[in-house]
Parts: sequence; structure tokens; C-alpha cells
Amino acid sequence: MKELIEYIAKALVDNPDQVQVSEVSGDQTSVLELKVAKEDLGKVIGKQGRSARAMRTILSAASTKLKKRTVLEIIE
Repeated sequence: MKELIEYIAKALVDNPDQVQVSEVSGDQTSVLELKVAKEDLGKVIGKQGRSARAMRTILSAASTKLKKRTVLEIIE
């Protein structure tokens, strides 16, 4: 999951070397924290949050296959 979000985020931003994804795992739920450069924050979120919503949808579909819930948080 972590690699998937990192790959998508690096494709969207101008500074792919500043993309960081950290994972906090629990029993049933994982939280992925995505950090990007300040000037790339808008590109990751997208117009009206469309890019962020699309990443969360892909993440939800992939985590359902693993029978685990995964949440994406975009950190400023």
C-alpha cells in the first residue's frame, strides 16, 4: 500500500524526491501519512480534492482485497 501511494504521488508532483509516505499500522486499520513539498500540495489534492479522492478510492479498493482498512492522510 505504501509503495502504491508513493508511486502515484511521485507521478503527480514536481519534486518527487521530497515525497515521503509513512505507515502507522493497527490491528484492523492502517494509516498512511503522505508528505510532499509545500508547492506540490495543491497538485496532490487536486481541484476540489479530486486527486486526493481518487487516491483514496484506489487505496480502498486495494486494501479491501487484503481484508484491511487503510486511511490516507495528507500532511501539510
